[in-house]
Amino acid sequence: MDYQTLNFDVSVGVATITLNRPNNMNAMSPAMGAELHEVALEIDADQDIRAVVLTGAGKVFCAGGDLGEFAAAGDGARTLIMKMTGDLHLALSRLARNAAPVIAAVNGTAAGAGFSLLMAADLAIAAESAVMTMAYTNAGLSPDGRSTYYMPRKIGDRRARELMLTNRVLNAQEALDWGVVNQVVADGEALPAAQKLAAKLAQGPTQAYGQVKALLDSSFDHSLESQMELEARAIAGLVGSPDGQEGLHAFLDKRKPQFSGQ
Repeated sequence: MDYQTLNFDVSVGVATITLNRPNNMNAMSPAMGAELHEVALEIDADQDIRAVVLTGAGKVFCAGGDLGEFAAAGDGARTLIMKMTGDLHLALSRLARNAAPVIAAVNGTAAGAGFSLLMAADLAIAAESAVMTMAYTNAGLSPDGRSTYYMPRKIGDRRARELMLTNRVLNAQEALDWGVVNQVVADGEALPAAQKLAAKLAQGPTQAYGQVKALLDSSFDHSLESQMELEARAIAGLVGSPDGQEGLHAFLDKRKPQFSGQ
């Protein structure tokens, strides 16, 4: 499928999504939301994809929502936003429920929806000059993109409130210290570093990664006993899987496992 607002490439088990509106600072538009949903469906349908990288074209990761397009919609802005957030949220749900780990390669500014996309990723690598800010309330708006779900879970309620209420700008080192990103690299190296990590993960036990994602996402929603039951069912289901058997025998044979993703 040809996309107008993003580029999509798959190579050796790694899918790379590049937000591609550099002249608009990769701002989130209804068209981009719809295409992110389409690309998430492509990923979900392709069992050969075992890791995903998300980045931005040019010098910006994503500068937030396309406020000019929202304003131009006039009285239709509410419907436009409902459509865009619906597509964006479906895309994020598809990626979250997919077993493949998602890595954000934050090549530059991540603001508003860009910050939300970053927080929705499983792992994140940022260029040293990148900055992050929520920015929504600066425009009289509230957050979307699952940020109110992921941010307090990943960095805590107090810090989430500070970012959302004050629009504090984090530099890359602060983002690392706060747990917003996992690694900071030199400018120009965020995408190569993310692709290197993705290539490694794409050779791993994909179904086990999927269970890790699912268990962590549900961990705030269940009692201790319920969460332990989910853990027990997950590991019991994996032990007889092809990769579970390969992992066990490789360990016992003192050799490197060759995982198939099954």
